[in-house]
Amino acid sequence: MKFPHARTTCTVLAASFLVAGLTACAPVVLGGGAVMGTLMATDRRTTGTQVEDETIESKASGRIKDTLAGRGHVNVTSYNRQVLLTGEVPTAEESQKAEKVALEVENVRAVVNELGIMANSGFQQRSRDTLITGKVKASLVDAKDLSSNVFKVVTERDVVYLMGRVTPREAKRSAEIARGVDNVRKVVRVFEVVSEEEIANYTKQQGAPVTDDSGSVTKSSAAPASAPGSASAPAPAAASPAPSTHAPAPEASSTLPARSDIQGTPLPPIQTAPVR
Repeated sequence: MKFPHARTTCTVLAASFLVAGLTACAPVVLGGGAVMGTLMATDRRTTGTQVEDETIESKASGRIKDTLAGRGHVNVTSYNRQVLLTGEVPTAEESQKAEKVALEVENVRAVVNELGIMANSGFQQRSRDTLITGKVKASLVDAKDLSSNVFKVVTERDVVYLMGRVTPREAKRSAEIARGVDNVRKVVRVFEVVSEEEIANYTKQQGAPVTDDSGSVTKSSAAPASAPGSASAPAPAAASPAPSTHAPAPEASSTLPARSDIQGTPLPPIQTAPVR
């Protein structure tokens, strides 16, 4: 299958990450500070929240590793202070321990536990997951009606998890794109869904480019704001059961990310920790 230039570039970068042994959270610096500044500007989290998410990931990963004494393989992804746990642990008890540790990290609002109760995945599986992530990101870049920088993509055992602050249209569109990537067997949406108006207002406040549904871009010149938009609505739910999610939300206007599944190529379902 042939990919456009952007898709090929992202796939090569993904393979480079794998060879270098970097984690999925490692930053990529292309063209100096200007590119990094643009990425920060188009992210729908404040700069402070982005730094906070990185701190949460670092603390939670270290504490979980210490708690489980190296047993299992746990990945921690934080978006807007809401944590996604993926990977494998030997027992349901250890899955619950990892969830509890993550929830107790400073500033964490909620935890979505997607840990599988099974043996650790091997190098071949993780390599395929890395390539899938690269292809999904490249496909989002290719989509003219989406801003790829607002999505966080995680792949575990051929299951793609999508995170971000998105509109209902963006949630549906991104899931369709991810589902069309080779070897993806399921797409799980863990989104904070907001209105088109909220996104437009926040983007103008940040002084970042505004992209409409047609893909055209206009430039805003307003001064940066200190916080994103207010309330977020739940994403459309599918028939699949929801994972274990805790919600000690500090602000009344915030809601937990909704989670829904979109089936890709039918394969045997993965075993996950029981919902408490």
